[in-house]
Amino acid sequence: KNGCRLAPRSAVRTASIAAFQPTPTTAVVGLRGLECLTYRWMSAAPAPGPKPANPEFSSGPCKKHPGYDMANLDKRVLGRSHRSKLGKERLAFAIDETKRMLGIPDDYLVGIVPASDTGAYEMAMWNMLGARDIDVCHWESFGKGWFADAVSHLKLRETVDVIEHTAGYGELPDLKQTSPDRDICFTFNGTTSGVRVPDGCDWISDDRTGLTLCDATSAVFAMNMPWEKLDVTTYSWQKVLGGEGAHGMLILSPRAVERLETYSPDNRPLPKIFRLTKKGKLDAGLFKGATINTPSMMAVEDYIDALAWAESVGGVDGLIKISNNNLDVIEKFVSENEWIDFLAKDPASRSNTSVCCTLDLSPEQIKAFVALLEKENVALDIGGYRDAPPSIRIWCGATVETADVEALMPWLKWAYGEVKK
Repeated sequence: KNGCRLAPRSAVRTASIAAFQPTPTTAVVGLRGLECLTYRWMSAAPAPGPKPANPEFSSGPCKKHPGYDMANLDKRVLGRSHRSKLGKERLAFAIDETKRMLGIPDDYLVGIVPASDTGAYEMAMWNMLGARDIDVCHWESFGKGWFADAVSHLKLRETVDVIEHTAGYGELPDLKQTSPDRDICFTFNGTTSGVRVPDGCDWISDDRTGLTLCDATSAVFAMNMPWEKLDVTTYSWQKVLGGEGAHGMLILSPRAVERLETYSPDNRPLPKIFRLTKKGKLDAGLFKGATINTPSMMAVEDYIDALAWAESVGGVDGLIKISNNNLDVIEKFVSENEWIDFLAKDPASRSNTSVCCTLDLSPEQIKAFVALLEKENVALDIGGYRDAPPSIRIWCGATVETADVEALMPWLKWAYGEVKK
């Protein structure tokens, strides 16, 4: 099909005539078919250029890193217990490398927990919230979900004051309205809106008495994390590093550990996979590789492989540079085309990973736009999140090569032209 459409006009005519004139009885049908093919050939825009070498732009699970090969994974631990000496060593190595590469303070703890970023963040909420009043900041679907869990499932408004600070998709609420004397829940980068908090998190007080609980799943390894402002930080392997799902990372400051050891919520049963303490003390083994439940050791090795790749491209600084370069490509394209714009209103809060754009198209046309690019194997999984305004979402984390983002841009323009016909 694609070869016929891109062939010279004479070839299209020859093929069409041969196909539609097999017998006299099909002459009328053949003529109409020829007219249809000729019209499609004349109306379809030619291919705008080379396609991306890899069409994977999903916002999670995200593209594997360049050069990825499962054959490179260390297989010694496969088929072994995660409680074995080797299993514990590999889990502890993943934790230690995470701390080293991210520059996490020595007195912070890092643990591997069940159920991806969602599990890690819920674990923190269920263990720590309720000790004092709470500010919940949200501007997209996942932050809104944390607020709903706080008031509807944890029912925190029955015991403490919970204030909701919110804004629509594409904007940030006034974060300075939060109080240093309250716990603060927020997402560092809104994956479904493409809106992130400002660099440095200066709106968070260094003298706070409350805790900050930060969902940073699409920010860690792509943005500078101000650890001194963050008491609880969570993320998953399957975002910026292109790892596998189902495992989350939980990072705790000393103040968060103190909360765990001094506060026990009344009448709040905790399932086994949420329990972070034993007899009122932190279960320290969780932060040395003694996971709560059985992890996938293949996924662990996949994560370790991703960390090694990250080191090879310059560590966190190198990863941030790649993500910023990818965003630069899209910013240039948007500046040159009036029919596309960023969902994020302020460039200072524009994400460099989950880049969300609105189009001068109806919702139905946007669906056709996305489907057309997928059919051409140019861009996969770029439809906006189901709760977001009609839009597209292009993942620009560091595992996506800048050359592929550059190759994608002319195809966006091509698809727009095709859908607008």
